Amino acid sequence: MTGLNLPQFKAEIVVPTLNAIGLGGDAAVNLLTGTALVESGLVYVQQNGGGPALGLWQMEPATHDDIWATFLSDSRLNSLTRTMLSIRSNRPAGPQQMVGNVSYACAMARLKYYRSPDPLPAANDALGQAHTWKRIYNTSLGAGDVDPAHVALFRQAIEA
Repeated sequence: MTGLNLPQFKAEIVVPTLNAIGLGGDAAVNLLTGTALVESGLVYVQQNGGGPALGLWQMEPATHDDIWATFLSDSRLNSLTRTMLSIRSNRPAGPQQMVGNVSYACAMARLKYYRSPDPLPAANDALGQAHTWKRIYNTSLGAGDVDPAHVALFRQAIEA
């Protein structure tokens, strides 16, 4: 199985997307790159096994919709909301955007982390990033674990 070239993915998709929404930096870039590796292997845009998760970051539609309903609808976030709307393509709005619009999926995944009050781990802390992914993104309800294989994927993201 093959996926996207990791250094290109990081430099050409993750970095510019996070910069566009004003939520970049090395720690965020590595965390989002590692999250995509853990969630989809940079291969799958729909959840294996028929689940609801979509895009390279495998966000569930309910999470997508909640971010729009309870976070981006806040009038104090007008600038961020306008930026998110500009990243979203002209296709119909909704979670299906995350399948074909990689920048949009990346931005939505970043907002999932941004909503948490927890600080991001250091840019070079693969174990800390794996713990952050599990706690905030995958959650206690998710099937993922902080194990050596997942930590190794975050290390790959850091080194790319």
